[in-house]
Amino acid sequence: MKRIFSILIAVSFLVLFNQSCTVKLNGSSIPLELKTINVEYFENNSPLVINYLSQQFTEALKAKIRSTTRLSIVQGEATAKMTGTITNYVIEPVSIQATNNNVAPIAGAERLTITVNVIYTNIADKKFNFTQSFPAHADFTGNIADHEQALITTIIAQLTEDIFNRAFANW
Repeated sequence: MKRIFSILIAVSFLVLFNQSCTVKLNGSSIPLELKTINVEYFENNSPLVINYLSQQFTEALKAKIRSTTRLSIVQGEATAKMTGTITNYVIEPVSIQATNNNVAPIAGAERLTITVNVIYTNIADKKFNFTQSFPAHADFTGNIADHEQALITTIIAQLTEDIFNRAFANW
Protein backbone atom coordinates (compact mmCIF):
# COMPACT_ATOMS: atom_id res chain seq x y z
CA MET A 1 0.00 0.00 0.00
CA LYS A 2 2.84 2.41 0.84
CA ARG A 3 4.45 1.62 -2.48
CA ILE A 4 1.30 2.53 -4.44
CA PHE A 5 0.97 5.73 -2.41
CA SER A 6 4.61 6.63 -3.14
CA ILE A 7 4.11 6.01 -6.86
CA LEU A 8 0.99 8.21 -6.91
CA ILE A 9 2.85 11.04 -5.16
CA ALA A 10 5.76 10.73 -7.60
CA VAL A 11 3.41 10.79 -10.61
CA SER A 12 1.52 13.79 -9.17
CA PHE A 13 4.82 15.62 -8.66
CA LEU A 14 5.86 14.94 -12.27
CA VAL A 15 2.51 16.15 -13.61
CA LEU A 16 2.66 19.35 -11.54
CA PHE A 17 6.30 19.97 -12.52
CA ASN A 18 5.52 19.46 -16.21
CA GLN A 19 2.55 21.83 -16.09
CA SER A 20 4.57 24.54 -14.36
CA CYS A 21 6.97 24.84 -17.31
CA THR A 22 4.48 26.65 -19.53
CA VAL A 23 1.57 28.99 -19.16
CA LYS A 24 -1.54 28.44 -21.29
CA LEU A 25 -4.03 31.17 -22.08
CA ASN A 26 -6.64 30.91 -24.83
CA GLY A 27 -4.92 27.89 -26.36
CA SER A 28 -1.47 29.49 -26.27
CA SER A 29 1.50 27.80 -24.74
CA ILE A 30 4.16 30.22 -23.57
CA PRO A 31 7.28 28.98 -21.77
CA LEU A 32 7.86 30.67 -18.40
CA GLU A 33 11.28 31.89 -19.53
CA LEU A 34 9.58 33.92 -22.29
CA LYS A 35 8.75 37.18 -20.53
CA THR A 36 9.11 39.98 -23.07
CA ILE A 37 8.50 40.52 -26.77
CA ASN A 38 9.61 43.25 -29.13
CA VAL A 39 7.03 43.83 -31.88
CA GLU A 40 8.67 46.07 -34.44
CA TYR A 41 6.85 48.35 -36.88
CA PHE A 42 5.60 46.43 -39.95
CA GLU A 43 6.50 48.62 -42.92
CA ASN A 44 4.16 48.58 -45.92
CA ASN A 45 6.19 47.47 -48.96
CA SER A 46 3.21 46.48 -51.10
CA PRO A 47 2.84 47.98 -54.58
CA LEU A 48 -0.37 49.73 -53.44
CA VAL A 49 0.39 51.62 -50.22
CA ILE A 50 -2.39 52.59 -47.82
CA ASN A 51 -0.85 55.23 -45.56
CA TYR A 52 -2.36 54.06 -42.24
CA LEU A 53 -2.12 50.28 -42.79
CA SER A 54 1.31 49.73 -41.21
CA GLN A 55 0.41 51.55 -38.00
CA GLN A 56 -3.01 49.91 -37.74
CA PHE A 57 -1.62 46.42 -38.29
CA THR A 58 1.33 46.83 -35.89
CA GLU A 59 -0.91 48.19 -33.12
CA ALA A 60 -3.49 45.42 -33.65
CA LEU A 61 -0.78 42.75 -33.32
CA LYS A 62 0.51 44.35 -30.12
CA ALA A 63 -3.04 44.56 -28.74
CA LYS A 64 -3.63 40.86 -29.49
CA ILE A 65 -0.45 39.86 -27.64
CA ARG A 66 -1.14 42.27 -24.77
CA SER A 67 -4.72 41.08 -24.24
CA THR A 68 -4.07 37.35 -24.64
CA THR A 69 -0.71 36.73 -22.96
CA ARG A 70 1.28 37.71 -19.90
CA LEU A 71 4.15 38.94 -22.10
CA SER A 72 5.40 42.50 -21.73
CA ILE A 73 5.83 44.35 -25.00
CA VAL A 74 9.15 46.19 -24.96
CA GLN A 75 11.39 48.06 -27.36
CA GLY A 76 14.94 46.82 -27.76
CA GLU A 77 16.21 43.61 -26.21
CA ALA A 78 13.55 40.99 -25.44
CA THR A 79 13.18 37.22 -25.09
CA ALA A 80 11.14 37.13 -28.34
CA LYS A 81 10.91 39.38 -31.35
CA MET A 82 8.45 39.87 -34.23
CA THR A 83 9.45 41.78 -37.31
CA GLY A 84 8.16 41.85 -40.83
CA THR A 85 6.60 43.75 -43.68
CA ILE A 86 3.27 44.12 -45.39
CA THR A 87 4.13 42.66 -48.78
CA ASN A 88 0.85 42.82 -50.66
CA TYR A 89 -2.36 44.82 -50.76
CA VAL A 90 -4.37 43.82 -53.81
CA ILE A 91 -7.95 44.06 -55.06
CA GLU A 92 -9.00 41.37 -57.57
CA PRO A 93 -12.32 40.23 -59.04
CA VAL A 94 -13.67 36.93 -57.70
CA SER A 95 -16.81 36.70 -59.82
CA ILE A 96 -17.87 38.07 -63.17
CA GLN A 97 -21.26 39.59 -63.85
CA ALA A 98 -22.68 39.60 -67.38
CA THR A 99 -24.22 42.71 -68.85
CA ASN A 100 -27.15 42.70 -71.26
CA ASN A 101 -26.02 45.41 -73.67
CA ASN A 102 -23.07 43.65 -75.39
CA VAL A 103 -20.53 45.38 -73.19
CA ALA A 104 -17.66 43.48 -71.62
CA PRO A 105 -18.60 41.68 -68.40
CA ILE A 106 -17.93 43.50 -65.12
CA ALA A 107 -16.74 42.26 -61.77
CA GLY A 108 -19.59 41.08 -59.56
CA ALA A 109 -17.65 40.61 -56.35
CA GLU A 110 -14.12 41.61 -55.56
CA ARG A 111 -11.59 40.46 -53.01
CA LEU A 112 -9.19 42.54 -50.96
CA THR A 113 -6.13 40.51 -49.95
CA ILE A 114 -3.43 41.68 -47.56
CA THR A 115 -0.26 39.62 -47.11
CA VAL A 116 2.17 40.06 -44.24
CA ASN A 117 5.60 38.45 -44.02
CA VAL A 118 6.57 37.74 -40.38
CA ILE A 119 9.90 36.82 -38.83
CA TYR A 120 9.45 35.46 -35.30
CA THR A 121 12.49 34.88 -33.14
CA ASN A 122 12.07 33.10 -29.81
CA ILE A 123 15.34 33.40 -27.91
CA ALA A 124 14.04 31.15 -25.12
CA ASP A 125 13.43 28.22 -27.50
CA LYS A 126 14.76 28.49 -31.05
CA LYS A 127 12.64 25.57 -32.30
CA PHE A 128 9.67 27.98 -32.42
CA ASN A 129 11.44 30.48 -34.72
CA PHE A 130 9.82 30.97 -38.12
CA THR A 131 9.66 33.13 -41.19
CA GLN A 132 6.27 32.88 -42.88
CA SER A 133 3.95 34.75 -45.20
CA PHE A 134 0.38 35.21 -43.94
CA PRO A 135 -2.33 36.15 -46.47
CA ALA A 136 -5.90 37.03 -45.49
CA HIS A 137 -8.78 38.34 -47.57
CA ALA A 138 -12.36 39.60 -47.51
CA ASP A 139 -14.83 39.86 -50.37
CA PHE A 140 -17.00 42.87 -51.19
CA THR A 141 -19.24 44.28 -53.91
CA GLY A 142 -19.43 47.85 -55.06
CA ASN A 143 -16.94 50.65 -54.63
CA ILE A 144 -13.84 49.85 -52.52
CA ALA A 145 -13.95 53.31 -50.93
CA ASP A 146 -17.31 52.43 -49.34
CA HIS A 147 -15.92 49.27 -47.72
CA GLU A 148 -12.16 49.69 -47.39
CA GLN A 149 -11.82 50.56 -43.68
CA ALA A 150 -14.20 47.79 -42.57
CA LEU A 151 -12.45 45.28 -44.85
CA ILE A 152 -9.03 46.27 -43.53
CA THR A 153 -10.22 45.88 -39.93
CA THR A 154 -11.63 42.41 -40.69
CA ILE A 155 -8.51 41.29 -42.52
CA ILE A 156 -6.18 42.59 -39.80
CA ALA A 157 -8.17 40.62 -37.21
CA GLN A 158 -7.68 37.45 -39.30
CA LEU A 159 -3.97 38.14 -39.78
CA THR A 160 -3.26 38.84 -36.11
CA GLU A 161 -5.12 35.68 -35.10
CA ASP A 162 -3.16 33.56 -37.60
CA ILE A 163 0.19 35.06 -36.59
CA PHE A 164 -0.60 34.74 -32.88
CA ASN A 165 -1.58 31.09 -33.29
CA ARG A 166 1.57 30.31 -35.27
CA ALA A 167 3.81 31.95 -32.67
CA PHE A 168 2.11 30.91 -29.44
CA ALA A 169 -0.36 28.04 -29.96
CA ASN A 170 2.34 25.58 -31.09
CA TRP A 171 0.17 23.80 -33.66
